[in-house]
Amino acid sequence: MNRRDFLKTTSGAIAMGPLAAAAASATESPSGTASAGANKYATVRVDKDRIRVETHTLSAVFIKGFLTSLKCRSTGEEFIQGVKPDTSAALELIYRSDERVPVDLRKYGSIVTHPVSDQSAEIVFNSWDGDGVILVSADPETGSLWVEPSAFSSRPGVRACRWNLEGLRSDLNLVAPFFQGIKLPLEDPLIRNSHWGWPFFWEAGLAILQGKTSGFWIHTQDNRYHYKALQVGSASAANQLGLDMEAFGPIDNNLSAGGLVWRLNVYDGDWTVPAGQYRQWLWDAYHLRTDEQKRPAWIHDVKFAISWCPGDTGILDALAKRLDPKRVLLHYPNWRTDPYDENYPAYVPSEAARKFIAKGQSMGFRVMPHFNAIDMDPSHPSYAFLRDFQYRGIDRQDLRGWSWYEGRGLGVPESNASRQFNRDKKVMVKIHPGLGFWRSLLGRNIREAAQGLGLETVFIDVTLVSHNLHNCFIDATTPTEGMNKLIRHVASLGSGLVVGGEGLNEITMQGQSFAQAHLFKSWQTSTDGLERTKGCPLNEFLFGRLCRTIGYSGLSGRNASEELRMNLHVDHGAIPTITLRSAADIENPNAAVQRMLDLAGS
Repeated sequence: MNRRDFLKTTSGAIAMGPLAAAAASATESPSGTASAGANKYATVRVDKDRIRVETHTLSAVFIKGFLTSLKCRSTGEEFIQGVKPDTSAALELIYRSDERVPVDLRKYGSIVTHPVSDQSAEIVFNSWDGDGVILVSADPETGSLWVEPSAFSSRPGVRACRWNLEGLRSDLNLVAPFFQGIKLPLEDPLIRNSHWGWPFFWEAGLAILQGKTSGFWIHTQDNRYHYKALQVGSASAANQLGLDMEAFGPIDNNLSAGGLVWRLNVYDGDWTVPAGQYRQWLWDAYHLRTDEQKRPAWIHDVKFAISWCPGDTGILDALAKRLDPKRVLLHYPNWRTDPYDENYPAYVPSEAARKFIAKGQSMGFRVMPHFNAIDMDPSHPSYAFLRDFQYRGIDRQDLRGWSWYEGRGLGVPESNASRQFNRDKKVMVKIHPGLGFWRSLLGRNIREAAQGLGLETVFIDVTLVSHNLHNCFIDATTPTEGMNKLIRHVASLGSGLVVGGEGLNEITMQGQSFAQAHLFKSWQTSTDGLERTKGCPLNEFLFGRLCRTIGYSGLSGRNASEELRMNLHVDHGAIPTITLRSAADIENPNAAVQRMLDLAGS
């Protein structure tokens, strides 16, 4: 069975839920400790090759760029142990294919520490293969520690600058926005020696190290769409993180990277304490209270969803006997006169789809037809206008997109002719959303379809796919900022549309009201150990006031794996979601589907 046939055939947080309620009432103190309001201070002093930082929340020591000690002032708890500054590099240059070049004393060179002010100092690196500086500062208001690394070389092709944080206490769990939220030991095989680029996989610029009753956290307050990444552990050591600051593509002639400040602070309590503070910054930085006020109330009343819903009106009748249609969201993929994933951006409804949508709307269902944000078929006539603005990979400069034929992915043809004459291979190229002409063309086509069908909500696929590119800036706009603009443009069409999309991160959630979320590295089939990702609905906590999630695929409940997937989505705060083949799956539900129906009706 090929992927598209699979999707066709497989095609309890209710309303706000307790988690979102907790998110709305979480303490938003400027610091992560109980002492935030009193005796605020911060000092940074140089002691030979050391930098010593003291604030009202923490004390810290740096040696040769490494954070060798991080203590909570109120408890004396130490979070960093056993760092050996002479055996590895605190600062690295990253080139293509994750080639790591240390900026240290491995060959000839120097690392010298200088005072800058009473609240900052710098570490200057001059090595054989590159140079750099780390500026260390302390913020008296929050008590947080600020670290701003940068590095450069005369060798072109620099992709990123990495600051390494080693010696993390072995009992700490990493809480991070990967696939909607994980809380795992650093040595867990699911995350050890893994790399997470923002915002595609690292869904917010935040990492929390959680102990039994306290911890520390790292974040960057970036609302300028800088690309960054989190490296978790390595093949040789689990208890370390690498924080990458990427240069914007193209990187062919690029010599340097930096420009982000990493903020560290300690906290008492569980991960919701720092996550609540990050959410507060996010709301302020992007003025999201206005977006929150504009959301229609009904999005928080939805209690049940079907992903990849077949256009069978019998399903509507079966659902209406079990649930209030106004509380049911239907993601509807196969509604056009063209086959699925062909001839985008043409959005012409079939007669069967018109009848299904009309009946669903008359009954009160929230019907959400499937469009696409950036994928287009190169056999479509509009490709002639857009071919110069396709995604190109930052390392290989290859065209980005996909194709699917006879059960396997083929990639994007690099032959100009092959791209245009293989529609049956589902060839799709990705158009940079920063291009105003693309947003205009897509918007006109979606608006025409939405008005003709009387739609209140639409689903636009692959909204999560925005990352650093060889051709990063189009219309002076990155792919990620462009995606934000595109989603908001679609939401503004006509008298306004409720937008659903694929995936959920701190950028897409701003304009989306629904997101079809993926489970941890388990797009079509479940990865080994998936069950260990239970218990950390981080993204629901961060974003749930604006955007609600539904499940993706493999949610029919026909086996233990699918039942696990259904339950994990609910555990992560998603609306109870199923996939089905016919009305019989509602009329005679298996135990897993019945549980979702029960949750929706509770």
